[in-house]
Amino acid sequence: MIKIWKTFLVLALLCGAQTAFAQATSIGLNGAAYDGSLPVEVTADTLSVDQNSSSAVFEGNAKVTQGAIQLGADAIHINYQTDGDGISRVEASGGVTFTNGTEIAEAENAVYLVGDAEITMTGGVLLLQGPNTISGDMLVLDLEAGTGKMQGNVKTVFTPAKAK
Repeated sequence: MIKIWKTFLVLALLCGAQTAFAQATSIGLNGAAYDGSLPVEVTADTLSVDQNSSSAVFEGNAKVTQGAIQLGADAIHINYQTDGDGISRVEASGGVTFTNGTEIAEAENAVYLVGDAEITMTGGVLLLQGPNTISGDMLVLDLEAGTGKMQGNVKTVFTPAKAK
């Protein structure tokens, strides 16, 4: 078994990529700095508001923007704070895309806890960091710390820098 893994690693290195498999891996984010004091803008093709539940549903080209941070999806469900002073929770579903200016993550669903500066993405998650990719079942991003953690069926492909 060890011989098979050694052979696999040698082949991966010879093919010009390094691949790592794991159940969870920590990730550093290099995009724009998060600023939770910036306004949150939500746009979409349609909007439905439910005053009783303090929520709204944005559908069709839905996008949440806060500074350089963007979260887009087919549909975005917003929960407002009970005091009516801002957004507490954003749920995105269908073709979810997150970007911090330089890095892009894709998934089927995402939950953005605005007060905690945390985004959890689930369902076929793919994170692109320049030429490198990380995929898995769930990605939890801490926007303030600029870190993330990918969990479940994690696969990482690193593209080595070209020799000078």
